[in-house]
Amino acid sequence: MTDTLPDRAVAADQFKRALAVHASGVVIITAQSDGIPVGLTATSFSSVSLEPPLVSFYVDRSSTTWPQLSGADHFAVNILTSDQADLAARFARKSIDRFAAPTRWRPGPLGAPLLQDVSAHLVCLPYERAVVGDHILVVGLVAEADVQRPGRPLLYHQGRFGRFLAHPDS
Repeated sequence: MTDTLPDRAVAADQFKRALAVHASGVVIITAQSDGIPVGLTATSFSSVSLEPPLVSFYVDRSSTTWPQLSGADHFAVNILTSDQADLAARFARKSIDRFAAPTRWRPGPLGAPLLQDVSAHLVCLPYERAVVGDHILVVGLVAEADVQRPGRPLLYHQGRFGRFLAHPDS
């Protein structure tokens, strides 16, 4: 059945334009690989299940960070605040030391880097992975959850980072 689906698929540029109008939360996934901190920005993060507590994100199969991240025995999800657009952009760039100053972080309880000043940290154990199209679906079992500073989230919308503004109460 999936053999006939590509003939019916929308063009990539039209698909990207349509998805751009959907706002996504922004997280940075971090881990330690051979004693070296690694991380990447993700806008595809979501909750999957309460029992067991599962979360997921997608990573591009061509990611240069994924080979190191995929070998880690656990990873952290750092949920960003609305004032952390520069940090999200830093972890989305290639060929830089993402953990050098001005990035502020500390090792977590299991060793994964935890970024400072984020809304929350989720420390996850690998649960499941699947290749889906040109991405890899990564599902993690949440082993620890710590809310740092609840507040406004960083959003990604129409190719830019932005802030959430709540509707006034009626």
